[in-house]
Amino acid sequence: MRHPHLPPPHPPSPERAGELRDRFAEEARSERPDLSALCLLIGASADGELDEAGMDGAQLELDRLAGELPYRPGGPRAWAEAVRRLLGGRYAFHGTPSDYQRLESSLLHEVLRRRRGLPILLSVVWLEVARRAGAPVYGVALPGHFVVGFGTAEEQVLADPFDGGRVLTGTDTELLVVGATGAPLDPAMLEPAPPLEVVQRILNNVRAWATARPERSDVALWAVELALLVPSHPARLRYERGQLLVQRGEFVSGAEELDAYADLIEVVDESSARKIRQQAHTARAMLN
Repeated sequence: MRHPHLPPPHPPSPERAGELRDRFAEEARSERPDLSALCLLIGASADGELDEAGMDGAQLELDRLAGELPYRPGGPRAWAEAVRRLLGGRYAFHGTPSDYQRLESSLLHEVLRRRRGLPILLSVVWLEVARRAGAPVYGVALPGHFVVGFGTAEEQVLADPFDGGRVLTGTDTELLVVGATGAPLDPAMLEPAPPLEVVQRILNNVRAWATARPERSDVALWAVELALLVPSHPARLRYERGQLLVQRGEFVSGAEELDAYADLIEVVDESSARKIRQQAHTARAMLN
């Protein structure tokens, strides 16, 4: 278990990282991707200390928490309140602004241990615990702030795990969206977020954390490599991977990736493709 004042975790060995990528790809392409399994594979890719026993332990903790929820408490609001009382109340899961500065806030096993994290990871805890207990629950990807929803669109109740599971009024939700975007709430924002969309957003957060810390390009690289394994990923991730490889001194493989991305976009944007090929040529020249 990591001491609270130790530096952020370091990735596993290359062999273990390759095995985790294979398992992540298989799960991401399965008929019904398992959100908690994908999140724990992300965690193991970040943290070389997270072994199979640790991953199993995190799943058992989600099971244990689900077992503490009341049996069928009622409609969507009753479910939202029951999960809030358990996770936000008894176990004090919540987030604070400082959590945005920690890589651990994006890793499910650390969020379960610390009971702190980013809105989307706390929402994963809410989702996985409530789902195991039989709740009609799903993620809701509001712009800039992830929350959870209970019930159908007609009777939807939203809760904010970052705020300890506070049940949101319509006005609360509108204010969250306006605060993040400056634009009014669009009803399409309230639709359930599929597991793979949740996973891409988590990996986006990890990449954003690493981008702000150039010395952690190792984290940015494994995060972009996992994101490339999610079906329907943005093509631009290839460009990002190529740049990271060059930045880390892997000039040949970085140049190959940049050329591959240039081939992809040449039909729609010839001038950008030309510039990227020039970057690939410059990368190869660094070997001389």
